[in-house]
Amino acid sequence: MTVTTTLDRTTPTTTPLAAGTDGWPELIDAVREAGQYPTRAEAERVTRTVLSALGGHVVGEERVELARALPAEAARVIAAQIPATRPLTAAEFVDSVATRIEGATPATARWDVSSVLSVLPPLIGDDLLTRILSELPPGYALLFGRPQLTPARPR
Repeated sequence: MTVTTTLDRTTPTTTPLAAGTDGWPELIDAVREAGQYPTRAEAERVTRTVLSALGGHVVGEERVELARALPAEAARVIAAQIPATRPLTAAEFVDSVATRIEGATPATARWDVSSVLSVLPPLIGDDLLTRILSELPPGYALLFGRPQLTPARPR
């Protein structure tokens, strides 16, 4: 894993999980490294919490494909969620995660969310990520470690 620093913001990046494995232990290790968590147990707790929150907001074919692209345990966490009744903005999503993690603040929850979501793009691919982001309100791309692209305004 490498860490890229831009404008005093550290964004973790990672490589795909080892082929031929279930992938859950590698996913947890990637999150642990990305988030600099002291234990695997903490990284796993954060991963389950964030994937659980995400599972309620990714719907339809994208949700099915997301589950297929992830390790079996991650897929179960996502698939077990009831779809949200309304889409949350990225800030509301982070706040909702903060309420699920004891002692979390919006800042620590954003770190947790980004630590988990930033390791997913190499697993799910750019096409699926683009489709997921197109279904979510603006702001989620940054949580996945991607730039938030907006259409150019006509002059």
